[in-house]
Amino acid sequence: MPLRIPDKLPAIELLKRENIFVMDEARAHSQDIRPLRIVILNLMPLKITTETDLIRLLSNTPLQLDITFMKLKSHTSKNTPIEHMMMFYRSFDDLRREKFDGMIITGAPVESIPFEEVTYWDEMKDIMDWARTHVMSTMYICWAAQAGLYYHYGIPKHPLEKKLFGIFRQQTLHRPLPIFRGFDDEFFMPHSRHATISRDDVVNNKNLTLIAEGEESGVSMVMAREGREFFITGHLEYAPDTLDKEYRRDLGKRDDVEMPQNYYRDNDARKSPMVTWRAHANLLFSNWINYYVYQTTPYNIEEIE
Repeated sequence: MPLRIPDKLPAIELLKRENIFVMDEARAHSQDIRPLRIVILNLMPLKITTETDLIRLLSNTPLQLDITFMKLKSHTSKNTPIEHMMMFYRSFDDLRREKFDGMIITGAPVESIPFEEVTYWDEMKDIMDWARTHVMSTMYICWAAQAGLYYHYGIPKHPLEKKLFGIFRQQTLHRPLPIFRGFDDEFFMPHSRHATISRDDVVNNKNLTLIAEGEESGVSMVMAREGREFFITGHLEYAPDTLDKEYRRDLGKRDDVEMPQNYYRDNDARKSPMVTWRAHANLLFSNWINYYVYQTTPYNIEEIE
Protein backbone atom coordinates (compact mmCIF):
# COMPACT_ATOMS: atom_id res chain seq x y z
CA MET A 1 0.00 0.00 0.00
CA PRO A 2 1.22 3.55 -0.68
CA LEU A 3 1.59 4.76 2.88
CA ARG A 4 2.13 8.48 3.32
CA ILE A 5 4.34 8.97 6.34
CA PRO A 6 6.75 11.77 7.32
CA ASP A 7 10.02 11.91 5.41
CA LYS A 8 12.97 10.39 7.30
CA LEU A 9 10.80 8.53 9.84
CA PRO A 10 13.00 5.62 11.03
CA ALA A 11 10.23 3.13 10.24
CA ILE A 12 10.64 3.79 6.51
CA GLU A 13 14.05 2.16 6.23
CA LEU A 14 13.18 -0.60 8.71
CA LEU A 15 10.11 -1.63 6.71
CA LYS A 16 11.80 -1.35 3.33
CA ARG A 17 14.19 -4.07 4.53
CA GLU A 18 11.10 -6.25 5.05
CA ASN A 19 9.99 -5.52 1.46
CA ILE A 20 7.04 -3.44 2.67
CA PHE A 21 6.20 -0.53 0.38
CA VAL A 22 5.88 2.87 2.01
CA MET A 23 5.68 6.24 0.34
CA ASP A 24 7.21 9.36 1.83
CA GLU A 25 5.45 12.71 1.66
CA ALA A 26 7.44 13.99 -1.32
CA ARG A 27 6.32 11.18 -3.64
CA ALA A 28 2.77 11.05 -2.29
CA HIS A 29 2.12 14.67 -3.23
CA SER A 30 2.51 13.72 -6.90
CA GLN A 31 -0.58 11.45 -6.76
CA ASP A 32 -4.06 12.89 -7.22
CA ILE A 33 -5.76 10.74 -4.57
CA ARG A 34 -7.73 11.65 -1.46
CA PRO A 35 -5.84 9.55 1.11
CA LEU A 36 -7.47 8.30 4.28
CA ARG A 37 -6.22 10.35 7.21
CA ILE A 38 -5.14 8.18 10.15
CA VAL A 39 -3.94 9.71 13.42
CA ILE A 40 -2.01 7.60 15.95
CA LEU A 41 -1.80 8.66 19.60
CA ASN A 42 1.30 6.72 20.59
CA LEU A 43 1.50 6.34 24.37
CA MET A 44 4.00 3.47 24.39
CA PRO A 45 7.46 4.16 25.87
CA LEU A 46 9.46 2.86 22.87
CA LYS A 47 7.72 4.99 20.29
CA ILE A 48 9.88 4.12 17.29
CA THR A 49 9.17 0.42 17.85
CA THR A 50 5.42 1.02 18.09
CA GLU A 51 5.45 3.27 15.02
CA THR A 52 7.09 0.49 13.03
CA ASP A 53 4.72 -2.20 14.34
CA LEU A 54 1.61 -0.23 13.43
CA ILE A 55 2.83 0.98 10.04
CA ARG A 56 3.76 -2.60 9.16
CA LEU A 57 0.13 -3.67 9.66
CA LEU A 58 -1.45 -0.59 8.12
CA SER A 59 0.57 -1.22 4.97
CA ASN A 60 -1.46 -4.33 4.08
CA THR A 61 -4.18 -2.62 2.03
CA PRO A 62 -4.30 -1.05 -1.47
CA LEU A 63 -5.68 2.19 -0.06
CA GLN A 64 -3.51 5.22 0.44
CA LEU A 65 -3.17 6.33 4.07
CA ASP A 66 -1.82 9.61 5.36
CA ILE A 67 -0.35 8.91 8.82
CA THR A 68 -0.11 11.58 11.54
CA PHE A 69 1.43 10.96 14.96
CA MET A 70 -0.09 12.74 17.95
CA LYS A 71 1.63 13.50 21.24
CA LEU A 72 0.36 14.67 24.60
CA LYS A 73 1.09 18.15 25.89
CA SER A 74 0.80 16.96 29.49
CA HIS A 75 3.38 14.17 29.22
CA THR A 76 6.98 14.05 28.01
CA SER A 77 8.37 10.74 26.78
CA LYS A 78 11.52 9.63 28.61
CA ASN A 79 12.44 6.82 26.23
CA THR A 80 12.32 8.57 22.86
CA PRO A 81 14.71 11.38 21.77
CA ILE A 82 13.10 14.79 21.99
CA GLU A 83 14.37 15.49 18.46
CA HIS A 84 12.28 12.57 17.18
CA MET A 85 9.17 13.84 18.94
CA MET A 86 9.65 17.37 17.63
CA MET A 87 10.22 16.19 14.06
CA PHE A 88 7.48 13.58 13.69
CA TYR A 89 4.77 14.30 16.28
CA ARG A 90 2.13 17.00 16.58
CA SER A 91 0.33 17.98 19.76
CA PHE A 92 -3.37 17.50 20.36
CA ASP A 93 -3.75 21.28 20.60
CA ASP A 94 -2.30 21.53 17.10
CA LEU A 95 -4.65 18.85 15.71
CA ARG A 96 -7.92 19.47 17.55
CA ARG A 97 -9.43 21.49 14.70
CA GLU A 98 -8.70 18.78 12.11
CA LYS A 99 -10.72 15.68 11.23
CA PHE A 100 -9.48 12.14 10.55
CA ASP A 101 -10.91 9.04 8.96
CA GLY A 102 -9.40 6.72 11.56
CA MET A 103 -7.55 6.86 14.88
CA ILE A 104 -5.45 4.41 16.87
CA ILE A 105 -4.74 4.97 20.57
CA THR A 106 -2.05 2.66 21.91
CA GLY A 107 -1.47 1.09 25.29
CA ALA A 108 0.55 2.77 28.03
CA PRO A 109 2.54 1.49 31.04
CA VAL A 110 0.14 2.92 33.63
CA GLU A 111 -2.22 0.00 34.25
CA SER A 112 -1.54 -0.18 37.98
CA ILE A 113 -2.56 3.48 38.44
CA PRO A 114 -6.23 4.50 38.84
CA PHE A 115 -7.36 6.37 35.73
CA GLU A 116 -7.98 9.62 37.59
CA GLU A 117 -4.42 9.54 38.98
CA VAL A 118 -2.72 9.20 35.60
CA THR A 119 -0.95 12.53 35.06
CA TYR A 120 -2.40 13.00 31.59
CA TRP A 121 -5.92 11.72 32.29
CA ASP A 122 -7.59 15.10 31.74
CA GLU A 123 -5.97 15.43 28.33
CA MET A 124 -6.91 11.83 27.52
CA LYS A 125 -10.55 12.61 28.30
CA ASP A 126 -10.44 15.62 25.99
CA ILE A 127 -8.95 13.48 23.21
CA MET A 128 -11.51 10.68 23.66
CA ASP A 129 -14.34 13.22 23.52
CA TRP A 130 -12.79 14.87 20.46
CA ALA A 131 -12.45 11.50 18.67
CA ARG A 132 -16.21 10.99 18.79
CA THR A 133 -16.86 14.06 16.63
CA HIS A 134 -13.63 14.32 14.63
CA VAL A 135 -12.84 10.68 13.75
CA MET A 136 -14.87 8.12 11.78
CA SER A 137 -13.58 5.03 13.63
CA THR A 138 -11.23 4.74 16.59
CA MET A 139 -9.26 1.66 17.67
CA TYR A 140 -8.29 1.55 21.35
CA ILE A 141 -5.49 -0.89 22.27
CA CYS A 142 -4.67 -2.46 25.69
CA TRP A 143 -4.62 0.30 28.35
CA ALA A 144 -6.35 2.65 25.95
CA ALA A 145 -9.12 0.04 25.60
CA GLN A 146 -9.52 -0.04 29.37
CA ALA A 147 -9.47 3.76 29.49
CA GLY A 148 -12.03 4.15 26.69
CA LEU A 149 -14.42 1.59 28.14
CA TYR A 150 -14.16 3.25 31.54
CA TYR A 151 -14.57 6.83 30.35
CA HIS A 152 -17.27 6.32 27.74
CA TYR A 153 -19.22 3.43 29.29
CA GLY A 154 -18.32 3.28 32.99
CA ILE A 155 -16.66 -0.15 32.70
CA PRO A 156 -14.04 -0.51 35.48
CA LYS A 157 -10.77 -2.39 35.17
CA HIS A 158 -9.84 -5.08 37.69
CA PRO A 159 -6.27 -5.88 38.77
CA LEU A 160 -5.01 -9.39 38.01
CA GLU A 161 -3.26 -11.53 40.61
CA LYS A 162 -0.40 -11.91 38.16
CA LYS A 163 0.47 -10.45 34.78
CA LEU A 164 -1.36 -11.92 31.81
CA PHE A 165 1.63 -12.55 29.58
CA GLY A 166 1.84 -14.63 26.43
CA ILE A 167 -0.13 -15.74 23.38
CA PHE A 168 -3.72 -16.81 24.03
CA ARG A 169 -6.42 -18.47 21.92
CA GLN A 170 -9.47 -16.31 21.12
CA GLN A 171 -12.92 -17.13 19.81
CA THR A 172 -14.81 -14.91 17.37
CA LEU A 173 -18.37 -14.38 18.67
CA HIS A 174 -19.88 -12.49 15.74
CA ARG A 175 -18.44 -14.05 12.61
CA PRO A 176 -20.64 -12.10 10.11
CA LEU A 177 -19.08 -8.80 11.21
CA PRO A 178 -16.82 -7.33 8.50
CA ILE A 179 -14.02 -6.90 11.07
CA PHE A 180 -13.72 -10.71 11.05
CA ARG A 181 -13.85 -11.22 7.30
CA GLY A 182 -11.34 -13.96 6.46
CA PHE A 183 -10.90 -14.98 10.12
CA ASP A 184 -10.96 -18.55 11.35
CA ASP A 185 -13.25 -19.57 14.21
CA GLU A 186 -10.26 -19.19 16.54
CA PHE A 187 -7.23 -16.95 16.43
CA PHE A 188 -4.32 -16.04 18.68
CA MET A 189 -3.56 -12.72 20.34
CA PRO A 190 -0.55 -11.53 22.38
CA HIS A 191 -1.39 -10.12 25.81
CA SER A 192 0.84 -8.26 28.24
CA ARG A 193 -1.22 -6.63 30.97
CA HIS A 194 -1.88 -6.43 34.70
CA ALA A 195 -5.61 -5.65 34.59
CA THR A 196 -8.73 -7.07 33.00
CA ILE A 197 -12.32 -6.20 32.07
CA SER A 198 -15.32 -8.10 33.45
CA ARG A 199 -17.26 -10.02 30.82
CA ASP A 200 -20.51 -9.41 32.72
CA ASP A 201 -19.91 -5.66 32.72
CA VAL A 202 -19.55 -5.69 28.94
CA VAL A 203 -22.47 -7.98 28.02
CA ASN A 204 -24.81 -6.19 30.42
CA ASN A 205 -24.12 -2.83 28.77
CA LYS A 206 -26.57 -2.37 25.89
CA ASN A 207 -24.18 0.01 24.13
CA LEU A 208 -21.40 -2.57 23.87
CA THR A 209 -20.98 -5.78 21.90
CA LEU A 210 -18.47 -8.41 23.00
CA ILE A 211 -17.08 -9.74 19.70
CA ALA A 212 -14.11 -11.88 20.79
CA GLU A 213 -12.87 -13.49 23.99
CA GLY A 214 -10.49 -16.14 25.27
CA GLU A 215 -10.89 -18.79 27.92
CA GLU A 216 -7.66 -17.72 29.63
CA SER A 217 -7.47 -14.06 28.61
CA GLY A 218 -11.13 -13.10 28.98
CA VAL A 219 -12.56 -10.12 27.07
CA SER A 220 -10.37 -9.40 24.06
CA MET A 221 -12.44 -7.34 21.60
CA VAL A 222 -15.44 -5.08 22.14
CA MET A 223 -17.28 -3.03 19.53
CA ALA A 224 -19.44 0.06 20.05
CA ARG A 225 -21.35 2.56 17.95
CA GLU A 226 -21.61 0.15 14.99
CA GLY A 227 -17.86 0.04 14.57
CA ARG A 228 -16.96 3.63 15.24
CA GLU A 229 -15.17 2.32 18.33
CA PHE A 230 -13.19 -0.88 18.81
CA PHE A 231 -11.58 -1.84 22.12
CA ILE A 232 -8.83 -4.47 21.90
CA THR A 233 -7.33 -5.62 25.20
CA GLY A 234 -4.31 -7.37 23.67
CA HIS A 235 -1.55 -6.52 21.24
CA LEU A 236 -2.10 -7.97 17.78
CA GLU A 237 0.31 -5.30 16.52
CA TYR A 238 3.26 -6.85 18.38
CA ALA A 239 6.27 -7.96 16.36
CA PRO A 240 7.46 -11.59 16.77
CA ASP A 241 10.17 -10.66 19.30
CA THR A 242 8.29 -8.10 21.43
CA LEU A 243 7.27 -10.44 24.26
CA ASP A 244 10.77 -11.90 24.31
CA LYS A 245 12.25 -8.42 24.77
CA GLU A 246 9.78 -7.65 27.57
CA TYR A 247 10.57 -10.93 29.31
CA ARG A 248 14.35 -10.48 29.20
CA ARG A 249 14.05 -6.80 30.16
CA ASP A 250 12.29 -7.68 33.43
CA LEU A 251 14.07 -10.95 34.22
CA GLY A 252 16.11 -10.53 37.40
CA LYS A 253 14.69 -7.05 38.03
CA ARG A 254 11.29 -8.12 39.37
CA ASP A 255 10.22 -11.07 41.46
CA ASP A 256 6.97 -11.69 39.55
CA VAL A 257 8.41 -12.29 36.08
CA GLU A 258 7.14 -15.45 34.43
CA MET A 259 7.95 -16.80 30.99
CA PRO A 260 5.33 -15.76 28.40
CA GLN A 261 2.84 -18.59 27.87
CA ASN A 262 2.35 -20.39 24.55
CA TYR A 263 5.11 -18.32 22.98
CA TYR A 264 8.48 -20.07 22.74
CA ARG A 265 8.86 -23.27 20.76
CA ASP A 266 8.37 -26.22 23.13
CA ASN A 267 7.84 -23.60 25.89
CA ASP A 268 11.62 -23.29 26.07
CA ALA A 269 12.89 -19.70 26.42
CA ARG A 270 16.19 -20.77 24.85
CA LYS A 271 14.32 -21.35 21.59
CA SER A 272 12.82 -18.81 19.21
CA PRO A 273 9.17 -17.67 19.43
CA MET A 274 6.47 -19.51 17.51
CA VAL A 275 4.59 -16.78 15.62
CA THR A 276 0.88 -17.64 15.54
CA TRP A 277 -0.92 -14.28 15.38
CA ARG A 278 0.48 -12.28 12.45
CA ALA A 279 -1.93 -13.43 9.72
CA HIS A 280 -4.98 -12.45 11.77
CA ALA A 281 -3.30 -9.21 12.84
CA ASN A 282 -2.96 -8.22 9.19
CA LEU A 283 -6.57 -9.21 8.52
CA LEU A 284 -7.86 -7.22 11.48
CA PHE A 285 -6.16 -3.98 10.49
CA SER A 286 -7.04 -4.40 6.80
CA ASN A 287 -10.69 -5.09 7.63
CA TRP A 288 -10.84 -2.11 9.98
CA ILE A 289 -9.41 0.23 7.35
CA ASN A 290 -11.57 -1.13 4.53
CA TYR A 291 -14.96 -1.71 6.17
CA TYR A 292 -15.06 0.72 9.10
CA VAL A 293 -13.00 3.60 7.75
CA TYR A 294 -12.93 3.65 3.92
CA GLN A 295 -16.44 2.27 3.36
CA THR A 296 -18.08 4.61 5.87
CA THR A 297 -16.15 7.87 5.88
CA PRO A 298 -17.47 10.76 3.73
CA TYR A 299 -15.33 11.90 0.80
CA ASN A 300 -15.45 15.41 2.27
CA ILE A 301 -13.72 14.72 5.56
CA GLU A 302 -15.23 17.83 7.12
CA GLU A 303 -18.62 16.06 7.11
CA ILE A 304 -17.49 13.64 9.85
CA GLU A 305 -19.52 14.24 12.99
